[in-house]
Amino acid sequence: QVQLVESGGGLVQAGGSLRLSCAASGIIFRLNMMGWYRQAPGKQRELVASMTSGGRTNYKDSVKGRFTISRDNTKNTVYLQMDSLKPDDTAVYYCSVALKYWGQGTQVTVSS
Repeated sequence: QVQLVESGGGLVQAGGSLRLSCAASGIIFRLNMMGWYRQAPGKQRELVASMTSGGRTNYKDSVKGRFTISRDNTKNTVYLQMDSLKPDDTAVYYCSVALKYWGQGTQVTVSS
């Protein structure tokens, strides 16, 4: 049974930082592409950042230079370091394994 458990969300002022974590179980973590997605109220879920098993990354244009995705295959965990946060980053953030499995989401709220 695949489980993804996100943590690290919260309330932060604009310009602040948060680090999200997603711990995975039930999969061969190191072989899978991992991604972070977000969904704001009234909007579609969108890709924020992804990392292939080989370490190749992809970012949404609006977060480039501010967010960094990383993974620790020894801990079966993927991270999203978010710096210089903006109110537009407010959303529920989800991690995903190759778009097949999803975590429960963690709320990120950025106040102006």
